[in-house]
Amino acid sequence: MRSLAVTCAVACVLTAAAGAAVRQGTPATVLMPGVTYQRQVTFTPRGPVVLNVVLGPRPGGLYSLKPVLSNNALIGRAKLTEMEKSISSSATAVGVNGDLFALATGIPSGVLMRGGALDSPPNSKRSSTGIGADGSLHVDRIAYSGYWKGSGQRRAVLLNQPATTQAGTTLYTPAYGPATPAEKVSVLEETLSPFSGTAPNTDLVGTVTATSPAGGVAIPPGGAVLVARGGQTTFLGAEAPVGSQVTVRLTLTPSWAGITDAIGGGPALVRNGKAVFRSNELFATTTLSTRTPRTAVGQLADGRIVLVAVDGSRPGYSIGMTSFELALALQHLGAVQASGLDGGSSTAMAFDGALLNRPSDPGGERSVSDALMLLYTGVYAPPPGAPVLSPNNDGFADVEPLAYKVVRPSTVTASLVGPDGVARPLDSGPKAPGLYTFAWNALRADGSPEQEGKWRLSVTAVDDQNATSTVEQPFTVNDTIGFLKAPTAVTLQAGQTALSASFTLARAATVTGTIRTGAGIVVATVRAGKLGTGPQTLNWDGRTDEGKLAFAGRYTLVVSAVNELGRSDLSQAFTARRG
Repeated sequence: MRSLAVTCAVACVLTAAAGAAVRQGTPATVLMPGVTYQRQVTFTPRGPVVLNVVLGPRPGGLYSLKPVLSNNALIGRAKLTEMEKSISSSATAVGVNGDLFALATGIPSGVLMRGGALDSPPNSKRSSTGIGADGSLHVDRIAYSGYWKGSGQRRAVLLNQPATTQAGTTLYTPAYGPATPAEKVSVLEETLSPFSGTAPNTDLVGTVTATSPAGGVAIPPGGAVLVARGGQTTFLGAEAPVGSQVTVRLTLTPSWAGITDAIGGGPALVRNGKAVFRSNELFATTTLSTRTPRTAVGQLADGRIVLVAVDGSRPGYSIGMTSFELALALQHLGAVQASGLDGGSSTAMAFDGALLNRPSDPGGERSVSDALMLLYTGVYAPPPGAPVLSPNNDGFADVEPLAYKVVRPSTVTASLVGPDGVARPLDSGPKAPGLYTFAWNALRADGSPEQEGKWRLSVTAVDDQNATSTVEQPFTVNDTIGFLKAPTAVTLQAGQTALSASFTLARAATVTGTIRTGAGIVVATVRAGKLGTGPQTLNWDGRTDEGKLAFAGRYTLVVSAVNELGRSDLSQAFTARRG
């Protein structure tokens, strides 16, 4: 089948002096309007290091930087790709894994704030990352204290966390999960409904509607449950009987005024444009000094957001970074503020539900507690299904799959713009949120073929908030090569042709055949040179580029034709065995 993606490879010859590091990178790829992704590779004396970098606009307008909670609950975990898919109808997302967490329960170790509501308190001994309403990033050490008050004095309260002793009180909100956890000590649980949210540094009021002497009480939507343990049960029962009001205050110090969203993690990596060598946060020295996969978020001087995922624990591919090496990398990228997030097996970066990096966990992508995502609510169009459309009826890329997505009610204008710069209408009018798909065969209304050359899908949307967004996706119409025929099984024998393929050229082109492994590694190249129109053949003798007979296994033949229209590929998978 015709190749549907362009494979990027990074090659480097180390000619620098011993001890030097050489950095290479693939060209930046546009993921969605204003957001790019690049894989950077640094070759060091200790081994290669792969840095996955996403760069996006300052949050505001159609863009926001938000923490996303797995399963919409503090308990439980989910994969980053699953979280992105779950919100795809409301935004197009690129993101990384979030805070450190308890593996057994999924509860994050630090702060989680969403839309001004505090779901999990900060860890005062580690940095927290706050996102301001103005799109600014704040990396700070924040302390938490809370109390509840009925008819008596103020009494300490935890938020969505079990008590560290057998005598304590916790406020559980719907963010925790559907019900309070089972308890091993005597408890008194009081349901508050309604309860006025969890905005920090504000008096919150709820009405006691029911009590229970056991755990597992349902947490009502728009409500909460106060759970007292041990000696605290006497105070809760006496000072907050059914029908009374309870006041709760969840205090952050400093107050973090203007912060609407936040996520835990740490340590601080960059402050005022300088890499932080020693943050003095609650992390073991080995945690910071070991080269391992790592994740981070930062903000550039112009407000742009940078997300980084360092692949690691894969000798020969990427060894990972220490915390300070990551800090230096972020400084090199231009970050003026930056913080680490969870790392190791949790490190992941994904776009629109597909991984961008290579997680190190033996089981693949790991389920995590929460994630930090750059969200876009404008019109989005995925890359065309066929980078090169070849409508010659040979069964390969004869039709171009196209699509666009809107997540808000919008008025849309979609068109195809040809090499002549003229727009051909494709779709228009009011559209409900959803994905809209098309199949284009490169024919005009009268059935005649359209021009060959560079085309682009162009979509503009004006949503119900009067925000305008535009997206474009390029592709090529190129009928140069077609009708590839090659065997699906071959025998490798010295001195004999192993594979003979036939194809047709509609115009002259320089043709090259490559034999590739399943991983895309080229093992043999057949240069056919410049060929004219008509039927053509290409033969492979079964030998690698080093002159040795290839091993048995599964391969793919890729035949590439290059001319003034660009490059067009045809491919055929086959199995080889030695004779």
